[in-house]
Amino acid sequence: MVEVLEQMYEGKAKKIFRTSDPRLFMVDYKDDATAFNGLKKGTIKGKGYYNNQISAIFFKYLAEKGIPNHFVELTGERSMLVKDLEIIQVEVVARNIVAGSLAKRIGKPEGTKLPFPILEFYYKSDELGDPMINKYHIKALELATEAEMEEIAKISFKVNELLCERLAPLNIELVDFKLEFGRHQGKVLLGDEISPDTCRFWDTGTHEKLDKDRFRRDLGKVEEAYEEVLRRLTGGNKNV
Repeated sequence: MVEVLEQMYEGKAKKIFRTSDPRLFMVDYKDDATAFNGLKKGTIKGKGYYNNQISAIFFKYLAEKGIPNHFVELTGERSMLVKDLEIIQVEVVARNIVAGSLAKRIGKPEGTKLPFPILEFYYKSDELGDPMINKYHIKALELATEAEMEEIAKISFKVNELLCERLAPLNIELVDFKLEFGRHQGKVLLGDEISPDTCRFWDTGTHEKLDKDRFRRDLGKVEEAYEEVLRRLTGGNKNV
C-alpha cells in the first residue's frame, strides 16, 4: 500500500504529493479555474472530480492502445496515482478545427475544419505566458532532444487519432487539445491530464461547447458541460 506523504507542489489546477514510493506521486485535482494565463480566476463546482475521472478514462484507453503514459490508478474521486516524470518544458497543442487563438492568428473563422491535424509547440513558462516556439527554439534552449521531439510528435498525432475514434460515437468532436510529456526511466511518457480543461470538445450536431471555453467566455452551464462529457464517456455509469 502506497502511503501519501507531504505536498510538494500546488499548481493552478492540481496538487502534487510525494508518496512512500519515490517512483510514484499522487495528483489531487482542484475545483479552481483560471484562464488567460491566470488573469481570470474562479471556481467550477465539481471540476476536480470530473477532470480526474475523465483523465483516468482517457489514460486507461490510451494505454490499452499502446500509448505509454503516467497513469497508474485512481485513488479517490479527485485523486490518482501517477509515475514520477521529469517534465519536458514543451506543451504540445494538436488542432483539428480552427478555434481560440488560431482563429485570430490565421484569420479563419472559428469552426473551420483543417485539411489535416496540425501540431503547435509552446514553451511551458507561466512567467513568459507560454509563448509559441518551434523545433529550433526547442533545440537551442535544450528543452528536448531531436529524437525526443520526434517521439513526442509521433505520439501526439496517434493520441489525436485515438481520441477522435473514442469520441466520435459519443457525438463529441475533438476540436483541439494540449498534451504534456515527461521522462520516466529513460522513456518519454504522456503526462498531465486529458480533460475539458485541456481539450476543446464540441457536440457534433449542435457545436455546443463542452469544455473550459464556457468558463473563459462566460457562457454559463460550465459544470453541466464537464458532467455531460463524463456522462457520455461512461454511458451514465459513474463506476466505469
